[in-house]
Amino acid sequence: MDTFYYIIILVIIALIFDFLNGFNDSANIAATIIASRSMSPRAALNLAALAGFAGPFIFGVAIARTIASDIVIIDFITIQVLIAALCGAASWSLITWLSGIPVSSSHALIGGLIGAILIAAGSDALLIKGIIKIIIVLFTSPLAGFVFGWIIVKILYLLLRSASPRANLFFKWGQVPTAISLAAGNAANDAQKTMGIIALGLMVAGYQQHFFVPLWVVFACAAAKSLGSFFGGWRIIRVMGSRFYRIKPLHSFSSQLASSVIIMTASLVGGPVSTTQVVSMSVIGAGAGERLSMVRWAALKDIMISWLLTVPLAGLMAVPFYWLLKFFTP
Repeated sequence: MDTFYYIIILVIIALIFDFLNGFNDSANIAATIIASRSMSPRAALNLAALAGFAGPFIFGVAIARTIASDIVIIDFITIQVLIAALCGAASWSLITWLSGIPVSSSHALIGGLIGAILIAAGSDALLIKGIIKIIIVLFTSPLAGFVFGWIIVKILYLLLRSASPRANLFFKWGQVPTAISLAAGNAANDAQKTMGIIALGLMVAGYQQHFFVPLWVVFACAAAKSLGSFFGGWRIIRVMGSRFYRIKPLHSFSSQLASSVIIMTASLVGGPVSTTQVVSMSVIGAGAGERLSMVRWAALKDIMISWLLTVPLAGLMAVPFYWLLKFFTP
């Protein structure tokens, strides 16, 4: 098959993955604001989609460079490897969506890329130091989300100990700017990962002499993820919005603020994080900040298992796609 057609396939699958990513990640932005009854489901998803489209244009492409340069040695990358990585990640994302389990698209994409390159070129093609750095960021950022969510709620209860119930109005409307910042940061962080894959493909295929992300790639990835957010992953929204505890406007505001700070900071410095993990742990931290017993801790078990399984299973799913592509490659 001609390289041009492989590039077309790569871009199409990348945009499908971005759509699924936005579909799943809509829960991260919309679930708490819906559960707290501060905004209607349609309005919350519209807000997530619009702010999410703007995010990649605001925060630059630092994470795209991280994905392109810190996981795999570029000399070993082929178009088949990139397509297989995306197919593995998209397959796992689709399976977990059908099961109503919120998982990390970041973990899925990194797992797919590692699995595809291992079967194609072996472990020598992996940049172990870079992978360790990314894993540290991926696994410490949710802990930061929990701590920030807990601290913010504690501070707010201290400041508002004599406040009247009218304070809820502040948290109800205060969720609008926090949701916008969370949606923009989420899209900037997650859409950039796919931008990095497409830019790598263009470079490997000889359409670019060095790594950079063309404007049309930024626009296409932002639009695909925004469109996915617009339609919304309702199953995961229900899980995120009601499974841990009964979310009030104060909890929603606190968790969104905590998540926004972490995700926007990571986007600016080039640290790929899992929005799903950061938001989930921020929500739990906000609830624990009010009272530990109000959180349904058992509900966290299934989600944590899926987080741990995502990297290896997405990697395994990439393997048959790579073999299939190699079979049709002369």
